[in-house]
Amino acid sequence: MVAPPIAPGQSAADTPPARRRDVRGTLLRIVLAAVGGGLVFLSFPPRTAWWLAPIGFAVLGVLLHGRRMRAGFGFGVVWGLGFMVPLLRWTGEFVGLVAWLPLALLCAVMIGLGTMLMARVSTLPGAPLWMALLWVGDECLRGVVPFGGFPWGKIAFGQPEGWYLPLASLGGAPLVGFAVALTGFSLAWLGRNWKLALPLAVLPLAGALVTVPFVGTAPDRGTVVVAAIQGNVPRAGLDFNAQRRAVLDNHVDRTLELAQAVADGTQRQPDIVIWPENSSDIDPFRNADAAAQIDRAAKRIKAPIAVGAVVVDRSDNLPRNTVVLWDPEKGPVDSYTKRQLQPFGETMPMRSFFRIFSETVDRAGTFQPGTDPEGFAMGPAKVAIDTCYEVAFDGVVRDSVLAGADLIAIPTNNATFGFTEMTYQQLAMSRVRAVEHGKAVVVAATSGVSAIVQPDGAVTARTGMFTPDALVAELPLRGEATLATRFGAWPEWVMTALGLLAVAFGLTVQRTVQRRGSRPAPGAGTGEEETDGGPAGAA
Repeated sequence: MVAPPIAPGQSAADTPPARRRDVRGTLLRIVLAAVGGGLVFLSFPPRTAWWLAPIGFAVLGVLLHGRRMRAGFGFGVVWGLGFMVPLLRWTGEFVGLVAWLPLALLCAVMIGLGTMLMARVSTLPGAPLWMALLWVGDECLRGVVPFGGFPWGKIAFGQPEGWYLPLASLGGAPLVGFAVALTGFSLAWLGRNWKLALPLAVLPLAGALVTVPFVGTAPDRGTVVVAAIQGNVPRAGLDFNAQRRAVLDNHVDRTLELAQAVADGTQRQPDIVIWPENSSDIDPFRNADAAAQIDRAAKRIKAPIAVGAVVVDRSDNLPRNTVVLWDPEKGPVDSYTKRQLQPFGETMPMRSFFRIFSETVDRAGTFQPGTDPEGFAMGPAKVAIDTCYEVAFDGVVRDSVLAGADLIAIPTNNATFGFTEMTYQQLAMSRVRAVEHGKAVVVAATSGVSAIVQPDGAVTARTGMFTPDALVAELPLRGEATLATRFGAWPEWVMTALGLLAVAFGLTVQRTVQRRGSRPAPGAGTGEEETDGGPAGAA
């Protein structure tokens, strides 16, 4: 029964006590939803409190239990805002609220779509399982829409230090996210059915611990000595590349310094060298001086260099975000063009529409995507190239690995985002990809953080931010494919389908009960506890 609204001129003191309690309860639940999402944010790097993520899901599970779908949507949006607003703060570092808050709100609304369905299954037998499966489906949706998807907030990307990480080798990032969500939702059920909830809460962690010995690290294709060059940029921000020649010179100079250290015997001779994305925003195919500088660095270091460059294609005169393989003897011999472009950065969807709100949209590029996932044969290694934003996309990284790679390189440029947490979040993705595909990963960033990541996700070397540096390490070359590499998106699709089937079952039972005009006995799992009291309102 819903209490009547406050009449015009009626004071709060005249409000019926039940109504006041209901309002206070709703406000408390809204605050708890925001706190729950905030706990998940705090589990993400650069912090190492990975265990906060299940607690955040436990809060969400408590709030969703027995709620109607519209209340589930409202709580999910608030929870999503508590998670996404601080997580995506880096998107507004130099452009302000116009990018940051609308993006966070959009992600929160899409989370709300998932929690709306979770509310429907929250009273079914085994509810934590179905809710966790629906979380996987929600992440799947956010990975493809809108504008090609934005999977930045995948729960797995907050778990590089956590006990769940080994599961990535079995089912990729989706399985890790499922495990975290299942633990959290099961914790929320402990007070209702602990005999079911406790095993469901423990099972994901137990499975992860059992998986640890099977995470492959052996160099079944030998080893390679890799150098990751971080040349640094003149300044952070959107205008970092205003001095494009300075950026190129920085990377040339740092490579020459490494060559001198090799000659002096204080550093190992690298077999291959990885430069970052945008290390040469001067097209070396159109600028002979830029080509000469890169060639000089390659000859001195005596190793092939993967050079991140902006190349203008002669066929359409439009730019490509390209990595050029520069051989010390033959010059440019191969290239890889970034396939997953960043909307509102490298490209601008619906440019004329968004120009109504801000002229800054015209700063977005007109880059054209590539189509070929194959990387480079460099020395003894077959290197998968996944440039910057691409590392967030499961299918993009998998396709590059399936092209025969035994090592993954992530050339990236994070200077646009200053000293924000973006670079640490991206490094976490690289660590998840290492375990997911059983490959060592080399992260080369213009301004940091560059890193050397082992196949088990461990970071064995890293740079600071906005400092020139070079990392040299011997890494295992691994051709063995993990189960996650072999299965690809199938685990995610199966989990999503099972979650949706649970929703269909819940809706069918609900309609059956409504047609009969009666309610089942308590515990029958038909949603008899459904209430509103959420931010979407009451009925």
